[in-house]
Amino acid sequence: MTLKTRKQTNLLLLLFPGTFWLVIFFVVPLLIVLTYSFLERGTYGGVTWTFTLGNYQRLLGDRNSYIYLGVLWRSLWLAFLTTAACLLIGYPLAFFIATRRSPGWKNALLLLVIIPFWTNFLVRTYAWIVLLQSKGVINVALQSLQIINEPLNLLFTPFAVTIGLIYGYLPFMVLPLYSTIERFNFTLVEAAQDLGANDLRTLWRIVLPLTRRGIIAGSILVFVPTVGAFITPDILGGAKTMMVGNLIQNQFLKARDWPFGSALSMLLMVLVLIPMLIYFHLSEEEN
Repeated sequence: MTLKTRKQTNLLLLLFPGTFWLVIFFVVPLLIVLTYSFLERGTYGGVTWTFTLGNYQRLLGDRNSYIYLGVLWRSLWLAFLTTAACLLIGYPLAFFIATRRSPGWKNALLLLVIIPFWTNFLVRTYAWIVLLQSKGVINVALQSLQIINEPLNLLFTPFAVTIGLIYGYLPFMVLPLYSTIERFNFTLVEAAQDLGANDLRTLWRIVLPLTRRGIIAGSILVFVPTVGAFITPDILGGAKTMMVGNLIQNQFLKARDWPFGSALSMLLMVLVLIPMLIYFHLSEEEN
């Protein structure tokens, strides 16, 4: 065996565990869902092995398609609002943490950002019920301060779902932004100010473009799980704010219509791939 052949063999052996894991736990389940999306529903659930395009026609041409597309549009809109809010909150926070000169302060602030991960996501979501319900902390505090006379209807609304999503996924925005801003060369800011640029112009022309990679990465990390979220809308939105994740869950567990649920899953995956492709395209241009 030549040295070149030995190196190739060793490389294949190193790649085998990761490749095997991806094929078994990602590619194979994905192919199963894709196959199910072209099959018919069984009489008592499950599938019958009859090829059909009816599941996709049901999404686009059925009389109830406007309901499904409405749920999809709501999911995209709430995901966009959540991503935008996380960016508006997370960018100043990440900038504040990254510009601290004391390593102790940086570590302490990053720990505060990461601490929510130590608690189960379901428990953290249920905690918002205590805050948002009619006799919850927020309404009681506002009534005690005589700002309102009657409790506000906060729970089981799109507002409650959006707040829950922002709270749940804000760390996914802060961490990549912090990683990018920490490596930023702040002497460029000083140079821009020496040339007469004010703070706003420096932010717009220097800081934001050079931290674009972190902005895009954080936005994708928030948008992708948010658009398919089902726990937060189910708990904080009730039956009034259904998202596509809840629709898919209902098709698999309640309606037992696995083929239609698979078609919805494939549509959601395509929508999630679009921002990923945009990110890779922008990354290639930047490189």
